[in-house]
Amino acid sequence: MFQKSIISLAALTAMAAPAFAETNIPFALDWKFEGPSAPYFLAVDNGTFAEKDLSVEISEGAGSLDAIPKVATGAFPLGFADINSLMRFLDQNPGAPVTAIMMIYDAPPFAVVGRKSLGIEEPADLEGKVLGAPPPDGAWAQFPIFAAQTGLDMDAITVEPVGFPTREPMLAAGEVAAVTGFSFSSTLNLKRLGVEEDDLSVLLMTDYGVDLYGNAIIVNTDFASENPEVVTAFLEAIGEGWKDAIADPDAAIDALIARNPAADAGIEKERLEMAISDNVNTAYVQENGFGGIDDERMANAIEQTKTVYEFTNAPDASLYFDSSYLPEGGFSLE
Repeated sequence: MFQKSIISLAALTAMAAPAFAETNIPFALDWKFEGPSAPYFLAVDNGTFAEKDLSVEISEGAGSLDAIPKVATGAFPLGFADINSLMRFLDQNPGAPVTAIMMIYDAPPFAVVGRKSLGIEEPADLEGKVLGAPPPDGAWAQFPIFAAQTGLDMDAITVEPVGFPTREPMLAAGEVAAVTGFSFSSTLNLKRLGVEEDDLSVLLMTDYGVDLYGNAIIVNTDFASENPEVVTAFLEAIGEGWKDAIADPDAAIDALIARNPAADAGIEKERLEMAISDNVNTAYVQENGFGGIDDERMANAIEQTKTVYEFTNAPDASLYFDSSYLPEGGFSLE
């Protein structure tokens, strides 16, 4: 059974704070301070969190799995992580006090990004080539499902474990023919490294039968049960942050650059807009609201996961997503 680690002082302070006072919320991101994280900083700068008596401190992460153990141990009350990796974590750590409560990437950005000049234009082209894949990468975690859906022979692909910092440089240098990653991350990193956009082949897994969800807001369930009003208010602020970022992406990028002055504002704006159009503000979200999930699709996602991962315990969707902190019909992004 899952054992909690020592709770950090910051999280302990947050959990002890009464709902009617300003509550300190450490929030663990999945990745660095880049375009898709701008809505959270915009919610800080616009006073959206403060209006709800929340003081939010945002920390960068090291991959889409990174926030899960941080939240499960109580080191962070809330975080942002891949829900598919959460399923596996909960299977391997039954009883861990963590679940997803708000879907952000309705369409996951999991992708294989290759170069046409290196022979990659469609999934079948990966056979006989070298694929660079960081072991903690969320897209790599789902690659076996992509392979199964497209009929790829994984034994015919040479997989090169790479680090996140070297992933795109290795592809730019032609040391690998393709990499796994988030579409908006790898694509724009490669453009920044001088790879022509016309040479890039972006294979979005969702376009090839992968029916999974992407990253979601996750919560420590002990914290949530003790502070339900705080969790609800936090999600309301997140919804407003994304809505404001869609309405004014320049303001969102200004908020981001204030925390990451070395970032290229133009590239990060393009990255944010890619995330909005491809992953966040999907046709489903426009019709059904932002933040929730479709039960039938979630059931199908579990079935797809079962084809490449052997669950120790019977999978249970109710363990992976709790919609009770969301308004009925989700949030509007208009």
